[in-house]
Amino acid sequence: MKFNYKTKPYKHQEVALEKSYNKKNYAYFMEMGCGKSKVLIDNIAWLYMQKEIDTAVIVAPKGVYRNWEVSEIPTHFPDVIDKDVYIWSASPNKTQEKELLRGVQDRSKLRILLINVEGFATPKVKKYINAFTQNSKFMVAVDESTTIKNLKAKRTKALIAFGQKATYKRILTGSPVTKSPLDLFSQCSFMSNQLLGFASYFAFQGRYAVTRTQKMGAHSFQQIIGYRNLEELSNKLNNFSFRVTKDQALDLPPKVYTTRQVSLSTEQLQHYTSLKNNAVTMIDDELISATEVMTQLLRLQQVLCGYLKTDDGNIIDIKNNRMDALFETIEEMDGKVIIWSRFRRDIINITAKLAKKNGQGSVVSFFGDTSDADRKSAVQNFQFGDARFFVANPQTAGFGLTLTAATNVIYYANDFNLETRIQSEDRCHRIGQKKSVTYVDLLCKGTIDEYIVKSLKAKINLASASLNEEVRKWLDLTPKKV
Repeated sequence: MKFNYKTKPYKHQEVALEKSYNKKNYAYFMEMGCGKSKVLIDNIAWLYMQKEIDTAVIVAPKGVYRNWEVSEIPTHFPDVIDKDVYIWSASPNKTQEKELLRGVQDRSKLRILLINVEGFATPKVKKYINAFTQNSKFMVAVDESTTIKNLKAKRTKALIAFGQKATYKRILTGSPVTKSPLDLFSQCSFMSNQLLGFASYFAFQGRYAVTRTQKMGAHSFQQIIGYRNLEELSNKLNNFSFRVTKDQALDLPPKVYTTRQVSLSTEQLQHYTSLKNNAVTMIDDELISATEVMTQLLRLQQVLCGYLKTDDGNIIDIKNNRMDALFETIEEMDGKVIIWSRFRRDIINITAKLAKKNGQGSVVSFFGDTSDADRKSAVQNFQFGDARFFVANPQTAGFGLTLTAATNVIYYANDFNLETRIQSEDRCHRIGQKKSVTYVDLLCKGTIDEYIVKSLKAKINLASASLNEEVRKWLDLTPKKV
């Protein structure tokens, strides 16, 4: 195939597109940081130019689907193609509602709809998506397709039903098997139940899982105790998928940066707005010190992490989506992971939840409360042992340690200090690291989260800057509930 790329592809991206460009069903099993989003965008553009499709629907988790709007599509989509991008909102304002209606009616150019996978469990999404795609030739793609690995979930059932109307289907994920090979069934069935050769999940399970009858009281069930015929399954996947990991994609840069957007809950938005207005009032007072400015930013950041510290020292938990975004990000990753947060409360909560889900030996923590002996043990267990997760404070663990066992780094809550950011990044990116490292920042759009990350990437040391004027600009922006 011949294609004029907007952004030059790496060799593995070019190979992925060549293998998939004209296939009705295809899976991009490309590890986070390998650029699967670009491959899909190029595929959509090629199919549109060949008049094979006139519409594309991209489905992704809440924290991901807006990344397509603000980053992936503007960066990679060829400018020669006239297109409109529509963003689904469950509770649209009048302007958004008018725009979504235009998406149904105006078919003069390529239409791309971005929609969150969670919405497919609701009648509202089903009604709109059917109207949007009616009488069109369209592709539907599920980004982070492990979100539909549960065959019983409403979202999975709805997407499989909707997918039957599509001309082309794609799934994208860095790690298609998060718990077992059986995770593949519903992801592949979304494209076609003929791909794996089984119309029934139980027939698929019978071929690839080893089970035994387990009794619980008067009831009995089949417990999975192992897997078989996996080489056969792998060969089937090779017929309709492209798999690449960071260590295989040798032309990738050594550091790969990306973000994961986190939507604010209604409660968070209310608290954030109130604190922001108070901070603006304080900053307008010329006598306020830099320390007081930083305190205001700290409180705003705490709200984004899901809690509020009162003047008398009590902590109030606030409903939030940040922990869910963290676990969704982890599901897309292979290999060991470092999770940085500046807040003690976050480190304790993250460690406890990871231990509960993956077992006590899967996670170690390293922060102010950790004893010297436990710190040494934590590094050893992570570097050379079975611990997959290293949860730490960058001020405490961001200097001097070697953590090259990790190929993934997540910033749950950033430090304002440029030095600790640089140092914490380089705990795993140093002599002894043989693979590319992916760095993910969790952030809430239009908040102090976003501007801390932008400033750190621009090499601005917020902790030592005279911030009043700059912070005032940031706080004048209003965060939005996604």
